[in-house]
Amino acid sequence: MTPRRNFIKQSAQATAATALASMGWTAKSYGNILGANDKVRCGVIGFSDRHRQSHIPAFMQHYKEMNFDIVAVSDIWKLRREEGVDFLKKKMEHDIIGCKNNEELYSLKDIDAVFISTADFQHALHTIEALKAKKDIYAEKPFAETMEDNRAALKAAKESDRIIQIGSQRRSGPNYHAAAKFIQDGKFGDITMVELTWNVNQPGRWRRPDLVSKCREEDLDWKRFLLNRPFEKFDPRKYLEYRLFWPYSSGMPGQWMSHQIDTVHWFTGLKHPRSVVANGGVYQWKDGRRNWDTTTAVFDYGPSDDLSKGFQVVFMSRMHNGDENPSEIYYSNGGELNLMTNKVSSKGGLRETPAKAMNMKSNLLPEVNLTDLAIKVEAGANTGGDMLTSAHVRNWMECVRSRKQTNAPVEAGYYHSIATIMTNAAARTGEKVTFDEKTQEVMAGGKVFKY
Repeated sequence: MTPRRNFIKQSAQATAATALASMGWTAKSYGNILGANDKVRCGVIGFSDRHRQSHIPAFMQHYKEMNFDIVAVSDIWKLRREEGVDFLKKKMEHDIIGCKNNEELYSLKDIDAVFISTADFQHALHTIEALKAKKDIYAEKPFAETMEDNRAALKAAKESDRIIQIGSQRRSGPNYHAAAKFIQDGKFGDITMVELTWNVNQPGRWRRPDLVSKCREEDLDWKRFLLNRPFEKFDPRKYLEYRLFWPYSSGMPGQWMSHQIDTVHWFTGLKHPRSVVANGGVYQWKDGRRNWDTTTAVFDYGPSDDLSKGFQVVFMSRMHNGDENPSEIYYSNGGELNLMTNKVSSKGGLRETPAKAMNMKSNLLPEVNLTDLAIKVEAGANTGGDMLTSAHVRNWMECVRSRKQTNAPVEAGYYHSIATIMTNAAARTGEKVTFDEKTQEVMAGGKVFKY
């Protein structure tokens, strides 16, 4: 909004508020009436830690200005459902409807949009449900953990006019937009390699022992949780610690790599790797988990019709040593673009002496601060909490209003899911994994990868 339009809007609201105050209206009652006819009423699908700790702080920064509200929460576990009702009631300062499942929520009148923050393998399937119910969607990543779910959700989205924002919040970061423009304008030169790392040292990461001890089968709908996954007997660990157990999550690829590999697709316009190999295992935290605590995946990226062009991407992650300071560094012959420091530099670039020895010219990138190039986000989007998630939720709200495409549309989720599924296939099979463009299937050892 331009300063002039903003001034006019604020002046009009102030004048109206003064007039209403003279008639005995309070600021709160005025706020409830203003724009009530076009309020966007949201439901919450899955009252998760992610929703409580990230979505809600971001939502609270913008919901009054954008005239949004949260009115209902759906969770198949009684404890989480009741927690969600109490938590959201305090935040929104009105009653919240608690629903035992998504059908109950979608049967309510006047639900316009939903936040989806359920288990990793459920995101695509819950997106399909929401699209059938004609709701706008903010869906957490990873978007899908199998190509079957991935294709079905993409098809449903393409056949719908609903607004979808995938929770790849880097796409709303000003520094990332500046990096994308720098690369896409050809200023960086050809990418030769990308290094992605995400390391932590937390034995309890993705563990929920206190909650596991409270979780009883009679208090939740286990069959509904499984959806299209093979039947297993009720296990509270798989319900609450699903990130440790395939086929409910791929773990590191889906949780962490999906964020970082998405920037590769965004910056380059490439949709997926040409091939992936992976190595790793459970080396430290031997607590019954199925998913690795240490992963190295190596990708070949480039046009599928020209193998002479391309670059390598390496993703490395460990859960037994690290400070959770994720690193993304892009390399070219002239230097590097570092998204930890938000700087482009000539570090490692081709310098004069070695260049002359081969009858070449030196090739050095300029020193650039990406934050100086960044387009600033709207006021309020970078104050407190998670700046990227705040900007990302705001972008979704704006697009629900304008019906324009979000920063992270469904295609972003579809493509990052191809990469994460390929990585998981390489980890599970030990094979070099490729992608069949014609069938849109992940291939391992010449066979379609299935869980």
